[in-house]
Amino acid sequence: MKPAVEVFGEWALKGKDEGMERGHASSVAEMLAYAMAKIIPSKEEFTAIDIGCGNGWVVREISQIQSCSKAAGVDGAIEMIDKASQIDKEGLGEYYHGILPDWEPEEKYDLVHSMECFYYLENPVDFVKIVHDTWMNNGGHIVMGVDHYAENEDSLDWPEHVGVHMTTLSEKEWLKAFTDAGFEDLTAWRAGTNEGFVGTLVIGGKKAD
Repeated sequence: MKPAVEVFGEWALKGKDEGMERGHASSVAEMLAYAMAKIIPSKEEFTAIDIGCGNGWVVREISQIQSCSKAAGVDGAIEMIDKASQIDKEGLGEYYHGILPDWEPEEKYDLVHSMECFYYLENPVDFVKIVHDTWMNNGGHIVMGVDHYAENEDSLDWPEHVGVHMTTLSEKEWLKAFTDAGFEDLTAWRAGTNEGFVGTLVIGGKKAD
């Protein structure tokens, strides 16, 4: 199997990142609506980072929210980061190339967003704890979405089909990972559901004040 960052680097060069953006837009819209409902009433300004940012489209969306003072993204595929920087001619976001879980941000954030990234890690449960402890400000919020999870039977053959490692967890296992990491006010739902798609499994939570 190829490393996920290599596959996504190839996808960036082929323009497949644009299809990923279209395919995930509905779920991400729900995720950001949840996050803003949590953050905007509690903070005059907030900072945000998107883990697995791809071509940076979510970073650019978040950056245009009035109370966002900084939006950043990180991705393991240098081709995706190069593309994000090329697209973002106005400099709306900051983009970092980093291999997870070893890469760490230089500062902590009020919002951590991630769509379709965590399960590519060998130990995503450990990474949830790392994000809680070292990526987030106290009182910050996280919202994470995954399409590959145990209850989505159509996704279970993706590792073989795509040719990359994927860690398959159930909703219960994801929630336990977030609980054990120390997150509070946890919620889970299926976003972007439509005919033939059971939906993105979304987990949202807060780091204690």
